[in-house]
Amino acid sequence: MAKILVVDDEERMCQVLARSLGKKGHDVRTAGDGGAALTALEAAPVDLVFTDFRMQPMDGMELLEAIGKKYPSVRVVMMTAYGEVAHAVEAMRAGASHYLNKPVDLDELHLLATRLLEEGELARDNARLREVMGRQSQQWQMVGLSSPMEKVQQLVLRVAPTEATVLIRGESGTGKELAAKSIHRHSGRAKGPFVAVNCAAIPDSLLESELFGYAKGAFTGADKDKQGLFELANKGTIFLDEIGEANPGVQAKLLRALEERKFIPVGGRHEVEVDIRIVAATHRDLEKLIADGEFREDLYYRFNVFPVDLPPLRDRLDDLESLATHFLGELGRKGEKLPSGALSQLRAYPWPGNIRELRNIMERAHILAGTDMIGDEHIALPTVRASATGASSADPADLNLERHEKNLIQVALRRSGGNKTRAAQMLGLTRRALYSRMERLDIPIDGPAEDGA
Repeated sequence: MAKILVVDDEERMCQVLARSLGKKGHDVRTAGDGGAALTALEAAPVDLVFTDFRMQPMDGMELLEAIGKKYPSVRVVMMTAYGEVAHAVEAMRAGASHYLNKPVDLDELHLLATRLLEEGELARDNARLREVMGRQSQQWQMVGLSSPMEKVQQLVLRVAPTEATVLIRGESGTGKELAAKSIHRHSGRAKGPFVAVNCAAIPDSLLESELFGYAKGAFTGADKDKQGLFELANKGTIFLDEIGEANPGVQAKLLRALEERKFIPVGGRHEVEVDIRIVAATHRDLEKLIADGEFREDLYYRFNVFPVDLPPLRDRLDDLESLATHFLGELGRKGEKLPSGALSQLRAYPWPGNIRELRNIMERAHILAGTDMIGDEHIALPTVRASATGASSADPADLNLERHEKNLIQVALRRSGGNKTRAAQMLGLTRRALYSRMERLDIPIDGPAEDGA
């Protein structure tokens, strides 16, 4: 539903147009002259304005000029008396999107409104995409000169100029999207779009339509065709983060998209062909998902053309100081270094949240220090509790990963009082990912949390 303003000094004309547009589901307001129209625009924004040319005291041309200066994204259609072609041409030159002859043909009115609203939405989508690309392009570079990161950088620089599909593997918070941006920026597609999508953050029912778009009438609410992210990434790179969370239906469609770079939008009849490069990432063990029947083996081999494994922060502690300095610079503390005591604290910590956790701790230290230099007392690290055996949770005696995973989920469920959304947030998971793990580990979804083995 669009917001439309009709401006005409003939009240009956305003009522006729408002009633007709309202029947199409639009939110329509009216104004009797240019001044009233500007007052209405200040009160609430609109998407489209239909205005008469001849009005007093402010005519349509003056209103068009005022809207162009103050509300440049609002499209304006000038309504002129039949035969006043010169006025229509003048309005178009001054920035009007189109014109209509009076008396207005209502069918023509609706067709024009639909077209201009779709063009406006596409322009806004492109502007948002350019904004996202601009933000991403400022932070694509990777930080770190440790031996593990040198290997990563060599792999990235080797594969970037090719068209090979890349699978980036690593724990949460290790910088998988940053690596994907580096691949894009060093490729021949650098001037094209980089579109990132987190498959775990989109509900199962929406993931397919988000990736591949949909045709008008595909489902309730699909009142027009919509491009998917694959199509928006044309001539560029699409980054599929957490690909292990994709449902079976999406996996089947991804397989064909990988093989042929073609797909059919949801509810569509015609194929869409795209020229894109695909980079995927996961923190999950895809081989285990294949063994459990949760991930297609043929899709895995299509993704795993060129694997890049990102090391966790605990395995690249030589980069810790440069990473901390980099984050402090982003926070406005360029050139400031951490004292040796603070660095010692950071080196002794196991970093379960990896680089993302380090950035959060640096931001917290920045806030605590205020205008002072950051000191040892500003480094607030989570407490590493000892286990019953005396070993710390960073180096447990029991290395059974599945048992620890089950126990952590049950602890989160107890602390959240059984609230799955809060439990998922505690664990750094999506609600859907939590349900998937509970099913795999035989944790009752509807029942009370039980103590783990």
